Amino acid sequence: MDFSAFKHSFNPSQARTPNSPAVILFSGGLDSTTILALAKQLGYRCYTLSVHYGQKHLSELDAAKKIAQSFGVERHEVIHLDLARFGGSALTDQALRVPTAGDPKTTAIPITYVPARNTIMLSMALAWAESLGSIDVFYGANAVDYSGYPDCRPEYVKSFETMANLATKVGVESNDDHQRFRIHAPIISMSKAEIIQLGQSLGIDYSQTVSCYQANTEGKACGVCESCQLRKAGFKEAGVADPTRYQL
Repeated sequence: MDFSAFKHSFNPSQARTPNSPAVILFSGGLDSTTILALAKQLGYRCYTLSVHYGQKHLSELDAAKKIAQSFGVERHEVIHLDLARFGGSALTDQALRVPTAGDPKTTAIPITYVPARNTIMLSMALAWAESLGSIDVFYGANAVDYSGYPDCRPEYVKSFETMANLATKVGVESNDDHQRFRIHAPIISMSKAEIIQLGQSLGIDYSQTVSCYQANTEGKACGVCESCQLRKAGFKEAGVADPTRYQL
């Protein structure tokens, strides 16, 4: 994918003046790394926020720290928030198994959905952005190759942005739409293959990213969970060699 064409479709007027600060929700996965690279390319000073929310493995947070350092972000923060205490998700509850290839498909919201996770994370990103004097938050929501999560839909992003401008000093005091909060989800309408092609044009080394729902302590992917399946299919469709480190 040609970055210049993508930048035009993204509408650069949404971006602030060069070197404006932005907070990027950053998991260390394929999508959020693409978002970080994109924000850097658009001229933002990047502040990355990762969340230790009680997920079963921490290798994604290790990856996030290393990738953030390699991108030279202004600051990388890891917030500890124990959503595992509430349970309700296979990503946090030890009693629930992560679905793998061959499991029956369902149209219901999958068991890997973490209740209200993106709302909580975006709220923390919003708080940090406001304290930094930033009015831009990026996150890697995707409504094409995704698992049916309700907090990855365009209408959710729009609604959160509306809330952000109702709930913040900047949102209330500004009469200029260009100086109000924007929640950027620039890959929301892209397929996984298109995201990978965009990342290729931005020079991303995807071998460093961890997307697997049950990666081991070395960050190697299981290869059979839904996230791994989507990632594998994306590289194949993009015509790009899959650099993911698998356990088998």
